[in-house]
This record gives sequence, structure tokens and C-alpha cells, in this order.
Amino acid sequence: MDDLYRDYILEHYRRPHNFGVLEQPTASYEGSNPLCGDRITMQLQVEDGVVTAVGFTGRGCAISQASASLLTDEIRGKPLEEVVAFAATDLLELLGIEISPARLKCAMLSFDSLQHLLADIGAKPLAKDAG
Repeated sequence: MDDLYRDYILEHYRRPHNFGVLEQPTASYEGSNPLCGDRITMQLQVEDGVVTAVGFTGRGCAISQASASLLTDEIRGKPLEEVVAFAATDLLELLGIEISPARLKCAMLSFDSLQHLLADIGAKPLAKDAG
């Protein structure tokens, strides 16, 4: 269990980056993991093809909240082409820990929410299995 909660995961959980609501988001999506009760509302602000702001709110386990914090850090300020190319494996690599099958949905909640946001703004079609 100690490996699961490395210090930087706990730091992102305790003091998440980009936590909050955007004043004028381009898109907003609320994702949830009904298996454990994790919830995330993620918002994007896109101007001239660039993610100029990203924010999230929510509650849940350390993995889901740290994942959202790390993901939002990664995509803020990037062109949509780079955000669209960001893969689930990239997020797992950012987390830097082994994720058990039971915790994978927690870790991927923010990624799934991002996929819905990208579909909403027409940047990427939503995969059939993306809830």
C-alpha cells in the first residue's frame, strides 16, 4: 500500500493544481466512477486552438484527484493537437506507480472526462467505450 501513495501523489491530492471553476469555460463535463463514488467536473477554455485554461472540482480517492491534478497540469497551455494525442498510457506514466485493476477506473476518471470534453468541442470523436 505504501507504494500506491507516493509522496507526490499525496501532495497532488492534498493541494491539487488547477482546482476550481472557470468563469467562462468552452466546455464542461462531470464524470463519475459509480464503483467507488469518485466525481470530477472538468472544464476547458480553448482559444485559437490552445487550451488556455483548465480546471476541475470533485471529490474522491487520492488516485482520482491526483490524476486530475497531473492531467490538468499536462494539458494547460498546449495546442489541441497535443491534447488530443495525449493517451491513457501517458497519464499512467505521469502517475508513476503501478495501478491495480481495481484502481484503474479511479486513475482514468480524469482522462475519460477529458475525452468527453474533446468530443464536445469537436476536437476528437468520443470512443464507444468512453461512458
